[in-house]
Amino acid sequence: MRLAPLLATLSLTISPLPALASSCAEQIGTIERRLDSAGAVQVAGLQAGHSLRTGSPRGVTAARKDTPSDPATVSTADHVVGARTLILRAGEEDRRGDQRACENTMTEAKGMIGALP
Repeated sequence: MRLAPLLATLSLTISPLPALASSCAEQIGTIERRLDSAGAVQVAGLQAGHSLRTGSPRGVTAARKDTPSDPATVSTADHVVGARTLILRAGEEDRRGDQRACENTMTEAKGMIGALP
C-alpha cells in the first residue's frame, strides 16, 4: 500500500513542468516596454528595430513639466542606449540562470534610464 503514494510522488517529481518566467525576465520585459515608450523616443529617438509602444495601462497620461528632484535621474540619449545594452546582458544572464547577476544588471539599467518624460 505504500508503493502507490511513492509512485505517484515519484511520477510528479520527474514529469516535465511548465516553464515559468523568472522575475528577472518580467523586469526585462517591463524595461524593454519603457525603452520603447513615447518618453524614451522623445529622449533618444526611435531606435532601429524598435517600435513605439503606447497604451500601457499603468502609463502616465501626461509628462511632468517640472525638473526631477535629483538631476542625476535626468534621462539622456546615451543613457537610453546604455540601458539597451544592459538589457541584452541581463537577458543573457537570465538565460544562463544567473538570477543575482541579472537582477544587479537590471538595477543598473533602471538607474541609467532615470526619469523619462
